[in-house]
Order: sequence, then structure tokens, then C-alpha cells
Amino acid sequence: MDLRDYLRILRRSWILIATATLVGVLAGGLATVLSKPTYTAETQLFVAIQSSGSVQELQQGNTFSQARVQSYVKTVLSPVVLQPVIDALGLPETAEELSTRVRATTDVNTVLINISVSDESPVQAAATAQSVANSLIMAVDSLEKPKTGGTSPVSLSVIKPAVAPVEPSAPNTKLNLLLGTLVGLTIGVVAAVLRTVLDNRIRGEADLRKVTEAPLLGGISFDAEAPRKPLLTQTDTQSPRAEAFRQLRTNLQFANVSGRAKTVLITSSLPGEGKSTTATNLAIALAQAGKTVCLIDADLRRPTIDSLLGLDRNAGLTTLLVGEMDVNDLLQPWGEDNLYVLTSGQIPPNPSELLGSVEMQNLIRRLEAAFDTVIIDAPPLLPVTDAAVLSQHVGGVVVVVGAQKLRIQDLEKSLSSLDLVGSTVLGVVLNRLPAKGPDAYAYSYYRHDEKATASSPSRRSNKPAAQTPTAIASDDFDRTLFGPPKESVRD
Repeated sequence: MDLRDYLRILRRSWILIATATLVGVLAGGLATVLSKPTYTAETQLFVAIQSSGSVQELQQGNTFSQARVQSYVKTVLSPVVLQPVIDALGLPETAEELSTRVRATTDVNTVLINISVSDESPVQAAATAQSVANSLIMAVDSLEKPKTGGTSPVSLSVIKPAVAPVEPSAPNTKLNLLLGTLVGLTIGVVAAVLRTVLDNRIRGEADLRKVTEAPLLGGISFDAEAPRKPLLTQTDTQSPRAEAFRQLRTNLQFANVSGRAKTVLITSSLPGEGKSTTATNLAIALAQAGKTVCLIDADLRRPTIDSLLGLDRNAGLTTLLVGEMDVNDLLQPWGEDNLYVLTSGQIPPNPSELLGSVEMQNLIRRLEAAFDTVIIDAPPLLPVTDAAVLSQHVGGVVVVVGAQKLRIQDLEKSLSSLDLVGSTVLGVVLNRLPAKGPDAYAYSYYRHDEKATASSPSRRSNKPAAQTPTAIASDDFDRTLFGPPKESVRD
């Protein structure tokens, strides 16, 4: 991954990272509140050689004392020094337990010994530190005293008596909050990276490019009003949703610049990705641009276009394919533009055989001769083979991808199935993209001003002009589109 990928991860998971950081700060603060205050008292001793000789003897004595200091520092934590302290102060602990609260250090090239003692009571900490210093003095005097008698050549003196501290040395509130912030931030970033690496769902164009280089024809942002108002005619003409479908219409025309794909099949990998709504709105957008459009509901297992457009599906595609009626009697006009709909008809027991039949091929050819564009809403690719079978008879296929839902391996299987039968994939449509963030799809150079468009008059009523089923039986229309009336498509 490059820098842009990491930035995308941060933008995509900023809530997770912020939450983890906040939890770290709270944990640091909670640790500070729950910790008992600890006070540290310090004392300092000076090590000297009891000699009044020449300068050379004094220098030798100073070197001797510096070498001895390191041994005295380690002696501080021994029972020889600590046990007398326990006995003198009546401490309820052993020498080993007391050694965990005592710390002895020395500065380099000096004869100074620093002793510090921590305790929950500032007075007890000072008393213990002073007692340890006095015990060390006596222990060194006893250890350094010659076996033959006489005084010890080494003398220790307290030059900084222990004083009860005013403020606690622990907990360190600032340090705990800083550590909590760093730990929380680290956990959040690691979790965000792991989430991105392990999550194989397609969230945006960057994830799509991991699977295919097919053109991205458009991106439809998630709209909470879409389930209630799914059609373009039910939204403002200048709304982002309407603009997105117009951009899809334009990009599809560029993808089909040769004009060979007069019939476009709309499908998806799995149910629920929005293919039927996309097919319907694309057909409406093409009709609004002045095209004569035929929309076919070829999802013979779960048809939905009739319910979207308020049409009757009792007689439709299946009725035509079995030869009971002619297409001229089944096409239903919808809206104010040249949009005609062929609903699914009754659900048959053999959808794949009907969609792959010669009658279906003949129907597509007749419709291509009569309309500028034919849009076919097909079933999803993975559950059934209907779309793959039908894709062999159309000019191109558009795959709708439900962002945040479809997994990479599912899209790979879908595209492989289309490639296996030699279908032409015109492009991909990303549906239900987030309106903001790193995965949002910028479809225009400007942002829609909702207040302005709310006050601007709409070119089209939100209610479709024609929502009742109307069969086309006019002789003039028959001659215009198909020539002389025919008994059935099979003729």
C-alpha cells in the first residue's frame, strides 16, 4: 500500500481511531484516579577517607572512596542495612519487601550516595529514608573496621537530610494521559489497518480496481429517501441522485460510442444491490434525453419493475415468449417521454430456457430495430445462470455493484461468468456509495444546493404521467415501430 492507501484508511476509519484514542485517554485518567498517591523522600550521603597525609595520599584516598561507593550503593538494599530500619521503625514487612521501595544511586566520578524511599505517607517516607541512611553509616563503619582493631578508614556523613515531600511523586497524571493517548492511538491505527486488510467488501473505486479495470460508468450515492421515492421523476431534477443518473447516461453513451450495443443488460452479482432501480432510472434518463427506450423486465424469478412503475405484469415477456400474444399488445407506455415497458409476465418454471430461446433473440432484434435503446433488467449472476445466458444475445452488459455489501470474490466470480460466455462488459455502476468521505463518488464539479433547488420549479411532476397499464394496439404505432402487425414474435 502507498501513502494514499493509508490516508484512505485513516479517513475511512477515523471514528474507530478517535474512539480508541479517547478510550486510551480515559484509561490513563482512570488509572490516575484509582492509584493511591505515593510520596518519595530523598537523602544524600558523602563518603570520605579519614586521612590527614600528603596530597598524594589524599588523591589515593579519593580514588579508593570512589571505588568503594559502588559497593556501598549495592549494600543499601541488603538485609544488613534494611533489617535495622525495620526494627527501629517497627515496619510490618521484610527486608526484601522494603528493598522494593528503596532506591540507591551514585553520580559518576563522585563520592555521593543518593537514597530515596517511596511510601504512601510523606512522613513515613522521610523517616524511612533517614533511617536507611543512618543504618548504612553504621553498616559501613562495621564492615570497614580493621580486624586488628582501630577505627574505620571510611567515614559516611549525611549532607542532605530527608524531608517529608509536599506533593506525591506518583501517579504522574500528565504522563498517564500521554501514555494512554499514545496507546489508544496506536491500537486504533492498527485496528483500522487490520480492518481494511481483512475486510474484502467493495467500498469504493479503489476496491473495485483490485478486481477489474472495466470503466466505472457512474456512482450512485446512498439516499435515505430512495426506498420511498426510487424513481427519478419523484426527485428534484437538480438533486444529486438525478444528476448521478444523468452522468451514468452520458458515460454509457461514451462507453458505447460505436453504437453497436443498442441493447444493454443490467445485472448484479447478488440480489439487493439495486440493479432493478438502476435499470429503471437509466431508462427514464435516456427517455428524458429524447431517446425512444424500451425497458424489459427479464428477471423472471423476482420481477420488480412492474411494482416500481405501477404497471400490470399479468401479461408480459413470458406471455410473448410462449407465443400467446404479440409484443405490440404487451408494450406499455410510461411517463411523458418515449419510454415503453415490457413487464415480466407470469413467473415460469423454466426462466433460463425462455431467456436463451430463439424467440428471445428474435424479440431483441425486433426491439433494436424499433427503439434507440433497449434496457433489460436481468437476474443476478451468482444465484442463477439467467443473466449469463441472456448476456450472449445483447450488445453489452452493465454490472451494478452494491457498495459496502458485495465482496471482492463475488464480483470476481460474476465477471468470470460473463467472460466465460464471451459477453461484452460496458462498465460497472457503484451503487449506495457514501455521500461523503474517501469512498464518495464525485460525479460533478459542483455541489447541489438543496435550499436553492427546493425553491426552484421542477421540470417534471413527482408523480409519473402514466402509471396505469395501457396496451399499445394502435395500427399507426404498429407500423411505425414494427411494420405490419404480426401474429407473434415467433413468426
